[in-house]
Amino acid sequence: MMATGTDEDMNPTRHVVLTGAPGVGKTTLVHKVCQTLKQRGIRLQGFYTEEQRERGRRIGFDVVTLDGQRGKLARTSDGHNSGSRQQCSVGQYMVEVEDFERIALPALLLQKDESPVYVIDEIGKMEMFSRRFVKSVSDILASSNFTVFATIPIKRQNPIRFVEEVRNRKDVQLFEISKDNRDSVLDAIVETIETAHKRQRLN
Repeated sequence: MMATGTDEDMNPTRHVVLTGAPGVGKTTLVHKVCQTLKQRGIRLQGFYTEEQRERGRRIGFDVVTLDGQRGKLARTSDGHNSGSRQQCSVGQYMVEVEDFERIALPALLLQKDESPVYVIDEIGKMEMFSRRFVKSVSDILASSNFTVFATIPIKRQNPIRFVEEVRNRKDVQLFEISKDNRDSVLDAIVETIETAHKRQRLN
């Protein structure tokens, strides 16, 4: 578990971000945290990413909002429908930018009269093909009225600029998730989000 910033009073936590290796259980942990926050009466808004399989083979990923709307984030090349394969590919996957934006962007609209916790799973390489997504996330992070609960990829040799900007924000508390701590860290994440959210509502 890591936290950015050296002085909690000077740089109080406003946002909570999970990172970790692929397959370590970040999205599963996001679901558990969201369930607990809902039980505590905290309003949530946003989306998570869900793996899609066909006959046991992974064919891509969907984006699913917290209220159940679903769209494609990416598909393997044989299941991709867009003509912009070269421009929007990550490994074997072709990113469905239009479908992603259709589902994800409305879930990130700023709420003037309410202060939800924005759940964003994830801020990663595929999502970077949408400039509108990057702008929406930047606006939420910059606002003094909202708390973000997000996931980002583990730091690699070829960093993604916007992901690193999120990782290094002084108002972000970063939790590095592993198979060893993914069960025990739940309470700490929930308490950190709840404290940050209460602070934001008092602003």
